[in-house]
Amino acid sequence: MRIGILGTGVVGQTIGTRLVQLGHDVKLGSRTATNEKATKWVNGAGDHGTQGTFADAGVFGEIVFNCTGGMVSLDALNQAGAESLKGKVLVDVSNPLDFSHGAPPTLSVCNTDSIGEQIQRAFPETRVVKALNTMTAALMVNPAAIPGDHDVFLCGNDADAKSRVIELLRWFGWPGVLDLGDITGARGMEMILPIWLRLMGTLKTPMFNFHIAR
Repeated sequence: MRIGILGTGVVGQTIGTRLVQLGHDVKLGSRTATNEKATKWVNGAGDHGTQGTFADAGVFGEIVFNCTGGMVSLDALNQAGAESLKGKVLVDVSNPLDFSHGAPPTLSVCNTDSIGEQIQRAFPETRVVKALNTMTAALMVNPAAIPGDHDVFLCGNDADAKSRVIELLRWFGWPGVLDLGDITGARGMEMILPIWLRLMGTLKTPMFNFHIAR
């Protein structure tokens, strides 16, 4: 499968590396086609990894991941282009973290809206699925890195799109997927971040996740 990834940070590179290892063709997109971090990633990714602009990645991917920071996601997606994203599944991994006043960050949007919803409104013909934003990048693609049962959440308006993302999560090794309903579920998923950041400070590691006991 051809997969476009918007964002060249740790999340984009980690997801891209795992997808390449699984045999998929991945294009890492950024604002420029010669992004140094993307070039370094491509050099280690083998024949299945390429780079380009956000627009290039949007055209390339049958499925597209948004791995940009939440405060710049809409700009990156506008550069990718609504026509390129039309009808496609967009996996939104972003979080609305605002570091403008230092750390810990605040949420740039919460309670009555979310980045996931903003993206869906801005790109109504794109099938947005929020997923993987509630954990560190290493766990996104390798849940077995920590023992025991733990969960990944997702939400979105399109049932078929969510089914495709669940299949993709199975590729990564996720046995437990909790569907939180329509895209408004992104509010809760994004609002987990303050407690996640506090836990990281308390535990002195990002290698943990949430498990819903029933």
